[in-house]
Amino acid sequence: MMAAAKKFSPVWLTLPSLALFLVMLMTPLTLTLLLSFNEYDNMKGAVGGFTLDHYWKVISDGFYLEIFWRTLKIGLLTTLICVVVGVPEAYILSRMNRPWRSLFLMIVLTPLLVSVVVRTFGWSMLLGFEGPINQLFVALGWGKSRLLYTEGAVIAALVHVMLPFMIIPVWTSLQKLDPQVEQAALSFGASRLTAITRVVLPQIMPGILSGGLIVFGLAASSFAIPGLLGGRRLKMVATTVYDQYLHELNWPMGASIAVILLLANLVVMLTCHRVVEGQYRRRLG
Repeated sequence: MMAAAKKFSPVWLTLPSLALFLVMLMTPLTLTLLLSFNEYDNMKGAVGGFTLDHYWKVISDGFYLEIFWRTLKIGLLTTLICVVVGVPEAYILSRMNRPWRSLFLMIVLTPLLVSVVVRTFGWSMLLGFEGPINQLFVALGWGKSRLLYTEGAVIAALVHVMLPFMIIPVWTSLQKLDPQVEQAALSFGASRLTAITRVVLPQIMPGILSGGLIVFGLAASSFAIPGLLGGRRLKMVATTVYDQYLHELNWPMGASIAVILLLANLVVMLTCHRVVEGQYRRRLG
């Protein structure tokens, strides 16, 4: 009896989290999936039934395809910039001594204490037509430029918001890495760059992969930043779903776009995970 209880105790311990997962995540996703197949009437809204017209319209209409391509491009560029900036920053942070390490770690985490909406409004004032950056351009004789409501503005704000999500996983991986491994490579005549690229970098690839997947998932599904800095002309998938739900009142179409975004995110993330994980295993044997 005691043996049976010990055997099933891990299963029982996972039931609360499993129930929370089913109620808080799977139930809304299931309802959204079912809603996406409902028929739509201009006068009545969602009227039930079953149709694939919404999915066909999304994948066959150039307007929606352009929005998905823009979302994918902005998500990938944001992830790439976060990798280029965040990995060296995490490396420098891991090599700092106390108390500087704790101080700079708090500086990295400080942006997370401020609401995304507040930070986005700050970027809108910074990049606005009368903002300090445009004033600097005027002072340098370059004239004013339209920085707001562009892809560059959205990417800059997304990098600012997502960078801690890249730094922390990489920093955690570096904390598990023995510094003497890098010192051993240096003692055998390797340069600092070679030691980092050939010894350190392959061993922290799981942290880079985790941070990259988090950043891409959050950037591709971001709503507040594209809505405030992209405006009505620079639409992304999340803002399009919002318009379909609250402006057009076409809930089935909005649900279809949301489901396709989820599937696209899963495909990109699983593909990247498979490629990077395969290279990581081959490099380390």
